[in-house]
Amino acid sequence: MKKLIYMLLAPFLFSCQSQPKQSVRVEGELMQWHKITLVLSGPETSEWAKENPFLDYKLEATFTNGNKSFKVPGFFAADGNAAETSADAGNTWKIRFRPDVAGTWNYKISFRKGKDIVVKEEDNMGEPVAGDGLEGNFEVAETDKTGSDFRAKGRIVNGEKGYFKFQDLDEIWVKNGADSPENFLAYADFDQTARFSLKTEVREGEADPKKDLHKYGPHVADWKTGDPTWQNGKGKGIIGALNYLSSVGVNSQYMLTMNILGDGKDVWPYTGHNERYRFDCSKLDQWEVVFDHAEKLGIMLHFVLQETENETLLDNGFTDVQRMVYLRELIARFGHHLAVTWNMGEENGPAEWTPIGQTHQQKVDMANYLKKTNPFPNIVVVHTHADDGKQDEYLTPFLGFENLDGPSMQIGDPARVNQRVSKWAAESEKAGKRWLVNLDEIGPHWQGVMPDSHDANHDTVRHECLWGALLAGGAGVEWYFGYRYPHTDLTCEDFRSRENWWKQSTIATRFIQQFPLEEMKSNNSLVNAKGAFCLEKPGEIFIVYLPAGTQNSKISLPGEKTFSVKWFNPRGGGEMKDGTVTSVQGKGFQNIGNPPVDLEKDWVMVVR
Repeated sequence: MKKLIYMLLAPFLFSCQSQPKQSVRVEGELMQWHKITLVLSGPETSEWAKENPFLDYKLEATFTNGNKSFKVPGFFAADGNAAETSADAGNTWKIRFRPDVAGTWNYKISFRKGKDIVVKEEDNMGEPVAGDGLEGNFEVAETDKTGSDFRAKGRIVNGEKGYFKFQDLDEIWVKNGADSPENFLAYADFDQTARFSLKTEVREGEADPKKDLHKYGPHVADWKTGDPTWQNGKGKGIIGALNYLSSVGVNSQYMLTMNILGDGKDVWPYTGHNERYRFDCSKLDQWEVVFDHAEKLGIMLHFVLQETENETLLDNGFTDVQRMVYLRELIARFGHHLAVTWNMGEENGPAEWTPIGQTHQQKVDMANYLKKTNPFPNIVVVHTHADDGKQDEYLTPFLGFENLDGPSMQIGDPARVNQRVSKWAAESEKAGKRWLVNLDEIGPHWQGVMPDSHDANHDTVRHECLWGALLAGGAGVEWYFGYRYPHTDLTCEDFRSRENWWKQSTIATRFIQQFPLEEMKSNNSLVNAKGAFCLEKPGEIFIVYLPAGTQNSKISLPGEKTFSVKWFNPRGGGEMKDGTVTSVQGKGFQNIGNPPVDLEKDWVMVVR
């Protein structure tokens, strides 16, 4: 459908003097869940102006439809086309909005200026500038999208029962993501993107400042005619990479938005490495091109806002001016997207190698600011350290806290995945707010998920991590690449290096999604096989993962009812099949027989 653009004119009164008529241009497809942008001709300024356009001007619009109301922050957009022009100056200002229902939407704009006004909460502070008080409306139709495009079904939200869901739909969404490369946005075609380090020695696991940024060259061939680019063909590598990931079922991408002093030292939204208050309009517009495409493909944006090495870089860890302006700019530009996870920080909290970190109260303040400033119901999580002790220390105080949606789990020992995910699912439910518990990084830290060339079958990761997490009540998974094998967590250029793994992870997450997961709980004690995992809807459905070589296992049943037994191949997928026993009945442990073939391999069994 052609983009609809129309002009709304309204009088503007400023300091009791008559001013020229100001205008608002409404851009976008005027449909439910689609991005609609209000474009204003405001003050002429620049990224480097004395009156900082990111701090000293506050643009907002309140959108209403019946009893629905959203106060959405806006941003300085240079010349309005900075992705193409690389402009750092202009008079264009924008507000991005997503209507969640069809019908008439009204808006009213507030546009004020004053010293540090962006971080001050009082209404009508400062003085009005051109555009303040403008009002208008537009008509929104039903969406016309289908398939995996998030605009077809709407926003991904916390379903409050341990799983992601589509807002206003009774449909669970299970995450199946790429956790690497963490510096996904360190891409050579983005404006003013470089690697900055004064170190003469590079620690293992860090990016080499002498090496190139990402180009994703192998994925240029995955770019398709009609896909977006900028500046005469830039961007084909990263767009093609997303195309490939979508084609193999990946639906989330983990990415740091600021890794100054971190492992990569090559991603930041600012105008420079040493800047903390001014943002690169063209770079962020180019990021938005990529994020728009991810949304069309059904890929969640997992924004990781800081690293353990830099979590006190802004305001010494507090949510003060630097952190507020950073978070507000990202929310204004990207918070409208329909599938966003805001991760407060990788390996958040002090550790032996980083003794200075955010306190619990500082994390609480940061989460509160994210939820308060973002008008849309996005997800807020916090990434953990790898060991049990640090997880317990930092996560326990969060139990029951309303503005944290769950932990982004890093688990160093694969054999601990099922127990740790199950623990936090149960503990959070007991505290009154069930978390989205996601397995986002596996150890050992130097290994992660190895390339297919080094681990063709991925048996251990499939058993202990993938099915271990899902049958513990995990909301989803993402996969980290380690740093001692080709295409590492910082250097990955070709996602096909792990194609066999994407297939297995997609098989599992799509299979599990068909069950009533919100009504199910982890209960491994129901199966008498070592290393088996069980997720049950009590007395009705049991999903059991049986490790390789397990035979003639038994499952504990409640009695009276007759249960069917089916087998599913977690290595290759396909339809469920009959085994040597097709039904069981009786109270207590009952023999469930064996799978139809390949008795020496792992299987998933469904008893219901």
